[in-house]
Amino acid sequence: MDNKNKRRIRFEDVAGRRVQTILSKLDLLSNCSNRHNYEFDDKDVQKMFNALKERLKITENKFLNELNTKNKIKFNF
Repeated sequence: MDNKNKRRIRFEDVAGRRVQTILSKLDLLSNCSNRHNYEFDDKDVQKMFNALKERLKITENKFLNELNTKNKIKFNF
């Protein structure tokens, strides 16, 4: 198995586990939507989801920037 294959397998393993962890945590967060147990308003919901969206956007941009850097032609003399 070459180095590229090993890195791909490692990515799938690590990223897969981390995504599953995040999805599980989101399921836990959704439990807080039960109005019989918790009190919240629109501002609270907006604040939570704005923070989540912003962090998701930052994370996505890191991946996209990495993909774009590899495709750029580097200038040198």
